[in-house]
Amino acid sequence: MRRRLGPAILLLVTLAACSSDPPPPPAARPTESASPTASPSPTGPCAQYPGPACTGVPKGTTLTKLKLNMDGETLRITKRGTVLDKVHVPGNLLITANDVTITNSQIDGQIMGVYDEKRYSFTVADSTVGPTDRCDTAPGILDAQFTATRVHIRGHGDGFSVSGDNVTITDSYVKLCSNPGDHSDGIQTVGASKNLTFHHNTVDQRDAPSRTAPVFLVDPTEGVTVTDNLLIGGTYTLQVRTAPGAVARNNAIVNESWDFGPASVDCGNTTWEENKLVTIDEHYNVTSVVAPLECPT
Repeated sequence: MRRRLGPAILLLVTLAACSSDPPPPPAARPTESASPTASPSPTGPCAQYPGPACTGVPKGTTLTKLKLNMDGETLRITKRGTVLDKVHVPGNLLITANDVTITNSQIDGQIMGVYDEKRYSFTVADSTVGPTDRCDTAPGILDAQFTATRVHIRGHGDGFSVSGDNVTITDSYVKLCSNPGDHSDGIQTVGASKNLTFHHNTVDQRDAPSRTAPVFLVDPTEGVTVTDNLLIGGTYTLQVRTAPGAVARNNAIVNESWDFGPASVDCGNTTWEENKLVTIDEHYNVTSVVAPLECPT
C-alpha cells in the first residue's frame, strides 16, 4: 500500500527575476533537544519539541507576494544561487537551479527540487509550506539535496518525500492531513538513496485517518539517521527498514496513538537505542515517559 509520488508535469517558463542580496541570518529560534526523564518539567511551547510556535514564518514577518509564472499555479526558479527571503508564493515553488535559498517565507503549495529527472539543491529555513483551506495529497517538500530547518508543513498528505541523496531535516514540524485513499507519511523514501538525517522534528498524524506512518523509510537507503523526534499516529508509527547501518535513537512515540503498533523495524540492520513511549500536552511537551521501547522483533 505504498504510494510513490513524483512532481507534476509543468510547462517550461523562465522566471523574470527572483534573486536578491543574501538576507541576514534569521533570529535564533528554540531548538532544544529533548531528553525527558520520568518527571519532565516543560516550560512552555517548544520547550522540548518543535511545534507551530517555533517553526515556520516568524511572527511579525512582513511578506512580499510574488507572481506565479507557470500556468497560474507555480513559480519557477531558474537562476543559480537565487535567494527568496520574506516572500509569499501563492502556489507551488519549482526549483530548477542549484544553491537556492528560501528563508522566512510562505509557500502555499509544494517546494519541488526535481524536474525532468534532474534534481537541484536548495535550503529552506523558518518557512511555512502548504495550504490552510484544503488537504493536498502531494508531498510538501521533495526530492533530494536539500536541507530543511524550522520548517512548518501543513495541509499535505505527505510531509517530505526523498528520492535522492544528501537530505537533512531538523527542528521542523509536520501536521499531516489525508484524503480518502491516501497513504499519508511524515517522511518517506522512494527508491535507493544515501545520507538522510531526520533529527529533532515533530510529526503529528492524528488528523490523517488514511495513513501509513510519521516515519516511513523502507527503501535501501544508506546512511539513515532518525534521532530525537516526537512521532504521533500512523499504522506503525516508526518504520525503518533500510540498508544496514541505520540509526534510530532517542525518539519519543506517543503512547497508543498508532493503529497496529509503535514501530516496525529491521532490528538486524538498525542501531536501536533509548527510544521510548510517552504522553504529551497540547504544546508537544512530554508529560510522562510510559516505558522504554525495545526494538520489535
